[in-house]
Amino acid sequence: MSSDELIWRIAGGSGDGIDSTSQNFAKALMRSGLDVFTHRHYPSRIRGGHTYVEIRAADREVQSRGDGYNFLLALGDSFARNPQEEAYYGNEEIKPLSENLDDLREGGIIVYDEGLVSEEDVEAINLEERAEANDWHVFPMDLRSLAREHGREVMRNTAGVGVTAALLDMDLEHIEDLMSDAMGGDILESNLEILHEAHDIVTEEYDFEHDLRVPEGSHESQQALLSGSNAIAYGAIDAGCRFIAGYPMTPWTDVFTILSQNFPDMGGVSEQVEDEIAAAALAVGASHAGVKAMSGSSGGGFALMSEPLGLAEMTETPLVLIEAMRAGPSTGMPTKPEQSDLEHVLYTSQGDSQRVVFAPGNIEEAYEQTRLAFEIAWDYQIPAILIYDQKLGGENTNVDLEFFDREPKPDLGSTLTEDELREAAHDNSGKFKRFNHEDAENGVSPRSLPGQKGGRYLATGNEHSPVGHISEDPDNRVAQMDRRIEKLESIREELDEERESTQTYFGDETADYGIITWGSSQGAVEEAIGRLNENGHSVKGLSVSDMMPFPEQEVTEFLESVDEALVVEMNATAQFRGLLQKELGRFGEKLTSLLKYNGNPFEPAEIVEGFEVNLADEDREPTAQVRIEPAAGD
Repeated sequence: MSSDELIWRIAGGSGDGIDSTSQNFAKALMRSGLDVFTHRHYPSRIRGGHTYVEIRAADREVQSRGDGYNFLLALGDSFARNPQEEAYYGNEEIKPLSENLDDLREGGIIVYDEGLVSEEDVEAINLEERAEANDWHVFPMDLRSLAREHGREVMRNTAGVGVTAALLDMDLEHIEDLMSDAMGGDILESNLEILHEAHDIVTEEYDFEHDLRVPEGSHESQQALLSGSNAIAYGAIDAGCRFIAGYPMTPWTDVFTILSQNFPDMGGVSEQVEDEIAAAALAVGASHAGVKAMSGSSGGGFALMSEPLGLAEMTETPLVLIEAMRAGPSTGMPTKPEQSDLEHVLYTSQGDSQRVVFAPGNIEEAYEQTRLAFEIAWDYQIPAILIYDQKLGGENTNVDLEFFDREPKPDLGSTLTEDELREAAHDNSGKFKRFNHEDAENGVSPRSLPGQKGGRYLATGNEHSPVGHISEDPDNRVAQMDRRIEKLESIREELDEERESTQTYFGDETADYGIITWGSSQGAVEEAIGRLNENGHSVKGLSVSDMMPFPEQEVTEFLESVDEALVVEMNATAQFRGLLQKELGRFGEKLTSLLKYNGNPFEPAEIVEGFEVNLADEDREPTAQVRIEPAAGD
């Protein structure tokens, strides 16, 4: 935990503008020179239900959410279904205050809207006693009445930001600039008035005893505030993707929406269809016709894509699919992060799979690995899947704009021109040997596109001959299957020998202990390793992105170099550890799991504690909602 950071949490009901207000406040902090990282928590409801966004800001790089937070702006839930304590869901009006107190750090600040949260409700949660015990500084403000005076109740968010700025001695310049960018006319004037009025009320009527302030910082280059969903969408655009088909499903919808908004300006096509089977099938068809195409979904929606995925594998049609994980099974907790779809993505569809799976761990990797997925898919004529979760997809952090200064790559990979087709192998009927298993370099038999002269062949989901006719000949089956499987071996060789590693390493390479993770838990693991080493432990880390084909060489070298390794992931069944033991079973006695699956991502302190409880042999149980699964044989 650090005292040189602000972790600001704004809480209210879904529909109260919590997300948009937090994004603008995060941008203001970024523009003031700070690094920021946001964490979003929201219910599976359109209106109402406790939601919050947390913004961590510091004058140094921040890779994850922090341990707790130090400033709460509790607006109350203006869409509460039944504001009675005895109601089934309890008194929802006060939940943005009452359900956030456990994580508030000692000495923290609380601002709550007494225009919505009643004095009786505040007494019922013993706020005064808890505040005294934790040295919290509490500021009740009638934000609702203030907003109504200016015409619109939704502006209580703006009033809350004004109060925040006053209590933190924060300049309003960047907040005013962002409001001017987003609004105009009477709406802008009203918001500016309420911003300043709320700010003035606090500065004139309150004496501050707290020492929490906004850190000071600066950036050497221009910054952009992006989510993982932004990065995936922009990576797809720069890879040449110009077709997307999908059906809305949280949290994949963000990528679908961003691309749908951008494609009209660049000649792309976006189709929202009746279900996910149709979406994936349309993407397969578009790719077959010669367009870089993608689709995606979450959880159950991706399950429906299993059959078109198998079709893409058998017809060797390049395709990129997105799988945005959420807590399952079935509908589960659709707005909460979890890393429990790994086995689903690796093994869904029919028969022996030939697919590539990447799991980026941060914003930059989301962009780069999306581009890589398209490149590999079109070079090797194979589906590539990007797997991530609501945490990575929805969290926002600042990225150097220079990072995206690179050339687009729109080419179609191993696709022949008509001149090249004239020299390619054909059978006696004149059909192109599209699936030629003789002299297929790296398992790839170059393809033609519909309409090309000399490129005619059959595309079928059945096993087929070199020109695509259905074939059950045993020799042909073995030759075709071996050729398709060879692609994965060639891809692994290329990733190992011709490209920079897509795995991410932390800490001193000579360390005695290891922490290994995947996907969005990367940032929390990196920060935890830094703290552990400061505490005198000898720890290094590895975040794996290549799920298929598995990076056996790199992971082997890492595990051979440590005495024990803690495997950190957000699911109940240790799916990534299972993959490690499937690929590298001899290391089973070195691997211990730290699992979290309560709908919230890891905080760095939970990983530090998990390591110290288990690998450092401390005789106590973890205090957090995590579970330790011991190594094989323990």
